[in-house]
Amino acid sequence: MNDANQTTKMLQAILSGQTALKQELIGRIDKVDLKVDGLDGKVDKLDKKIDKVEKRLTERLDKIGMQLAYLEDDTPTREEFDQLEQRVNTLSP
Repeated sequence: MNDANQTTKMLQAILSGQTALKQELIGRIDKVDLKVDGLDGKVDKLDKKIDKVEKRLTERLDKIGMQLAYLEDDTPTREEFDQLEQRVNTLSP
């Protein structure tokens, strides 16, 4: 009976150790879950900020593109410029 009692005590010690290990792991997993949940909110805020910046940059690039297009429309082409130079030479005495 003494051997059976010893075996029971050894098995009980192993089970107690496994239970303690399981509890420790569950505690650590819960801490990681809390940290991840906290990061979700930060990621959402970062996504919103990036969207706002992208929108502002797109608007600014559109304005610059329109200004450039207007400047191109106002400038004479090379042929027009060459003709203008000849016409000015002709009008000058």
